[in-house]
Amino acid sequence: MLNIRRALPADAPAIAAVHVAAWRSAYAGLLPDLYLAGLSEARLAAFYRRSLVERRDGEALFVAVARDQPEGPGQVVGFASGGKARRHELAEGEIATLYVLDDWRDQGLGRRLLRAAAAHLAAIGCHSAMLWVLSENPARWFYQHLGGRRVAVSQTRVGGEAVEQTAILWDPIALLLAATIRA
Repeated sequence: MLNIRRALPADAPAIAAVHVAAWRSAYAGLLPDLYLAGLSEARLAAFYRRSLVERRDGEALFVAVARDQPEGPGQVVGFASGGKARRHELAEGEIATLYVLDDWRDQGLGRRLLRAAAAHLAAIGCHSAMLWVLSENPARWFYQHLGGRRVAVSQTRVGGEAVEQTAILWDPIALLLAATIRA
């Protein structure tokens, strides 16, 4: 049984664990090994707890929870977040994160989480949505398969190294909402 819901501050340690595991898996060979090895679940848990308590205007974080039993606590196996875009010239809304544990990939979970974040963006009045993906990350094809189009490329620094990232845009946001249902 799998449920998508709004994250709670108590979910922060589990979200941090997914973050670390997903980054170490997805970004091996793309980001510096020492940086990935140094990711701290404790630091990330504090960050996510703080962001869930002090929510920025319009920001939301969703978790995917797998349960063996309907009444059990379940395990967070993925998460996504979104809010108002940091670069308004690209889009009104931005998907900030989308991470799923390896064992839960290729089961439609990424689409479900992306849809939850996109529906939230639409609900807060965003008519377009975008996200940044590392240009060498194979996940870029997932976003393009869902109708996103590449609109910008920039450099960011991660672990002290410059890394190229690509902006993927859905304009109007209805394209993303429809694609996450169809795919």
